[in-house]
Amino acid sequence: MKIDTSMALSAYNYNTLNKINMQNTDDVKIDKALKKQDELLREQTDAFEAFLIKQVLDISLKDDEKAQLFPKAAGSDIYKSMYNDTMSQALSGGLGFSELLYNFLKERS
Repeated sequence: MKIDTSMALSAYNYNTLNKINMQNTDDVKIDKALKKQDELLREQTDAFEAFLIKQVLDISLKDDEKAQLFPKAAGSDIYKSMYNDTMSQALSGGLGFSELLYNFLKERS
């Protein structure tokens, strides 16, 4: 009696190929998720560095009657705050605090 194994072999090959394809798609999904996580971490470390820079600017550009960057007028506090926000965003990511924090957190995870 001869047993026909062609259907069993084709089913086995089909399942094996599906498992390999599933692994490849899972690897791609994992890589995309890790890249997204890295981007979010980089964004947060840059935001933290911008916050630190803003605090330094707020302290260093405190109201001094002799050397004011903006004259005392209606809304000058708003202009100073906007200036400090813009400067902190422009400088964030370039001083190195963000990179140090990013590398530290990347090692820890």
